[in-house]
Amino acid sequence: MSSSERNSPPPIAAFHGCDRLYRALSDCHRRISAGPTREAACRQLNRSLAECMVAAACPEESDAVRTLCSSGGTAVKRRQCERAKLSLSVCLSTHQAEF
Repeated sequence: MSSSERNSPPPIAAFHGCDRLYRALSDCHRRISAGPTREAACRQLNRSLAECMVAAACPEESDAVRTLCSSGGTAVKRRQCERAKLSLSVCLSTHQAEF
């Protein structure tokens, strides 16, 4: 595998600007040696990339979770949040590769 193939974003990362986040995270990992320092330094990029890829893969479900689970609220809202999380989980499972 060539260096450019290793640093190429996964297919889903090419959507919605995730490719830039992927390259930034790869650069962060290249610049900082493995360990707690890297984890701390790259944490926000890792989280941002994960959120971008989830939103790219399941936009409606991701938006529903973001909207319904952003704060506490009533018992009804908490149930809606749980249903939204389940829908997102199901959607994401359809994108998993089988090994």
